[in-house]
Amino acid sequence: MKKIFLLSFLLFLLFSCSTDNDSVSFYEEPLPIESVIVPQSFQFGEVFPIEVNYYRPTGCHIFNNFLVDNNDNESTVILLNTVYEDLDCETFGADSGLTQATFNYQVNTIETHIFKFWQGKDVNGSDLYLIVEVPVDE
Repeated sequence: MKKIFLLSFLLFLLFSCSTDNDSVSFYEEPLPIESVIVPQSFQFGEVFPIEVNYYRPTGCHIFNNFLVDNNDNESTVILLNTVYEDLDCETFGADSGLTQATFNYQVNTIETHIFKFWQGKDVNGSDLYLIVEVPVDE
């Protein structure tokens, strides 16, 4: 019985593989955060939604994830989009590409929380951040 199962599995693998290259090419790209909506204050131990607004340059830019680097009560937040290449995607104007994404943040310290939301780079190549401080109510 084990031999039949193994043989069936190997045949399945052999015939399910394809030499056609129909894969879609993509890469990840950080996009500047335009604005955020955060609570006026946090409660220790609670989870709060943080809403982020950003512009998608094209329809090929699809929200992927947030990179959140927590260091005690300071968090750096970068928004990542997956960009699909070789597709005929609509290009958005400055007004039409505004998009929202949300992540949940758990408050683990009683100190004021400092968020640094990545807003791109300046002309010298230095990172720019929108800094938001949120106190914690006891």
